[in-house]
Amino acid sequence: MAISDGAKITIETCLNVKKGESVLVLTDDSKEAIAQSLYEAAYNIGAEVILAKIPDPEQDGQEPSVSIARLMKDSDVIVITTEKTMSHTMARRRATRAGSRVATMPGITVQMMDEGGMTADFKEIRRSIFRVARRLRRAKNIRIITESGTDISMSIQGRSWITEDSGICHRKGDFTNLPAGELFISPVEGSAEGTLMVDGSFIDTLLNPIKVSVKDGFAIRITGAHDVVKELNKGGKEGRNIAKFGMGLNPNAKIIGRFLEDSKVLGTVNIGFGDNSMFGGAVKSSVHLIGVIKNPTVTIDNVLIMKEGELKA
Repeated sequence: MAISDGAKITIETCLNVKKGESVLVLTDDSKEAIAQSLYEAAYNIGAEVILAKIPDPEQDGQEPSVSIARLMKDSDVIVITTEKTMSHTMARRRATRAGSRVATMPGITVQMMDEGGMTADFKEIRRSIFRVARRLRRAKNIRIITESGTDISMSIQGRSWITEDSGICHRKGDFTNLPAGELFISPVEGSAEGTLMVDGSFIDTLLNPIKVSVKDGFAIRITGAHDVVKELNKGGKEGRNIAKFGMGLNPNAKIIGRFLEDSKVLGTVNIGFGDNSMFGGAVKSSVHLIGVIKNPTVTIDNVLIMKEGELKA
């Protein structure tokens, strides 16, 4: 599948762009080639499309200029292809509140567009996400174990499953992250206990297993990765908060050392550290890092949901 086909899926399937709609493709230097193919896909439909390039953001969550933010708010559809994420900026939130359909693709690569997560059937992924979410909507407790040594439990009582990462963004004000394909939730603060063996990827790095000891909802000891410890410590104690439990449901996604795609891989789960205020939690932190775990067995309220990476729900 050529990169132009990945762009076609983004514009036609995920965002349902129509002739005459105003489309903004926002990019930086590193993603200009991908942005150009998205521009062409929207142009070919007959959309009124603008390709705007901004300076490379220095950090995740950096706000764009006032003029770009205004352009976002005035667009029917926005696709953001930048190295750093703009998913949780005020500019993006204001745009969705104004009715824009927005897809963010932070760290997107040609590989993802050509043969990875962006080649999936997102309508089927959406059905899968909502099917599993319905089954788990009253769940209270999660346990994850793996042959490599993960054994951790956490409470999700009273928390809601986040289903917006389905890749289908057709209604006014819809927002998604692409490649999509993840169902996730924020565990109750202080409830996570046990051991994690992160053997997929962590902070966009493929790795040997990293052991994380968890007590009272915080990572208290990390063995095997100085860089991970350094990054988590930037957020202080809150940076070590167990912030998220996610299940990958995209059958075309692959572990490539990019959390944007790694966290969507079917047969994996991921644990977020740091901030959870963005999706139902109470902890605010400058840190939000994802560790991906391969071939897990997951039980939720003692019901088997996944066995060694095979989804049972």
